[in-house]
Amino acid sequence: MLADSPLAYLETLSAARRQTDTQWQERAAAMSSGSNVTLVADGGPDDPRVRGLMRVVLDEPGAEGGHQPRRAMLLSVYVAPAYRGLGLAEDLLEEACRVAALDLGAAVLELGVHEDNARAKAFYLRHGFTFTGHSKPFPHGPGGEASAKHELTMERPLSPAKVG
Repeated sequence: MLADSPLAYLETLSAARRQTDTQWQERAAAMSSGSNVTLVADGGPDDPRVRGLMRVVLDEPGAEGGHQPRRAMLLSVYVAPAYRGLGLAEDLLEEACRVAALDLGAAVLELGVHEDNARAKAFYLRHGFTFTGHSKPFPHGPGGEASAKHELTMERPLSPAKVG
């Protein structure tokens, strides 16, 4: 995932390779908590390789004291190269929106996208996301070097009646 889509992740491939088995197990456990849902598409029992995944994390209310709509974050978005352009990303995204709205009670789904990732930006725009005007520095370039690039924030309002 990190090798073929370096702009899609905040972590570099070399940093991921340095993780111990215990660290990976802790990360996997964190992805299974009540405020996290990880959607995984695989080929079933005959081909358990991951074809795609998306993680939805409930964003706890911030300093505003919860006056903002309840938000969820879309993280760890990945579709294997052989399955891109075949509708898998659309299916995963719609399920992520459904889970965020119905299971986590979120009114808004937010994500960050690298400013140079034109394909991802176009995909999210086609699926109802808009740019918020907010951004933050992207921590590294594709090779792990320092970056002057930014991660742009996009969001999509969720309505339980319109998802699923």
